[in-house]
Amino acid sequence: MQETATGFWGPTTSTVDWCETNYEHLYYVGELFNSASSLAMVFAGVLGIVLHRHVLERRFMLAFAMVSVVGLGSIAFHATLLRQAQMMDEVPMLWLVLVILFILLENKPERRFGNWFPLLLLGHAVLITSLNAFTNGPLQFYLFHASFASLELFALGRVYFIHRRNQDRTIRRVYRLGMSAYALAFAVWFTDLRACFTLNVTLPSLGIPNPQLHAWWHILVSCGFYALLLVIAHDRLRTLGRSPQVHFIAGFIPFVRPTMP
Repeated sequence: MQETATGFWGPTTSTVDWCETNYEHLYYVGELFNSASSLAMVFAGVLGIVLHRHVLERRFMLAFAMVSVVGLGSIAFHATLLRQAQMMDEVPMLWLVLVILFILLENKPERRFGNWFPLLLLGHAVLITSLNAFTNGPLQFYLFHASFASLELFALGRVYFIHRRNQDRTIRRVYRLGMSAYALAFAVWFTDLRACFTLNVTLPSLGIPNPQLHAWWHILVSCGFYALLLVIAHDRLRTLGRSPQVHFIAGFIPFVRPTMP
């Protein structure tokens, strides 16, 4: 466990405290690296909106916007280490995956389901938000991750099948890069969580600084979210008969464009 310290925001009240020494660099920021790296999520969401605002439906704009909201909440959480700010990070993550779930299931040219489907998702969002907001300690930690991971695994499975039926080599490469970033993100997240003593005590005692793996999680998962949303968007444009193509900014930032109006 990392050394605890008290700064501007007072004692830590969040149900989890990551493996970065609290208030080590700034009196006003609990975890500097974790806070700064959360800007990657804000950037990924804004980039998705800017590049696709005249191309994709509002559902995708909402998904990209939620990625940015998660980033802002993550900044608040890691900067303050307060329980209230933790909810600003975790609750938008739950809502984001529900938006993606709607996009993945309501995926035909015409509506497949009635108004009951978005209302069902909204009801589920209210339920899991309440459960996470009114529980504490390890129960809250595991409840949140069980809620998020179950929906996330289902969504990742759907994206996998989308990628399998898509013959566009470029979008398949985007999928592989996105999944690689996502898998690596979870590997470093788990290592940071389970090997904190080694990372923050043993390595520094040997003159090796803490690699700040949770900060790398923010960067990698931002790349993964962006890439996988592009895979879903590419499939959506194909479904609508708009013949999408993948283009790149500066040779490495992908975005999709339809060749038909």
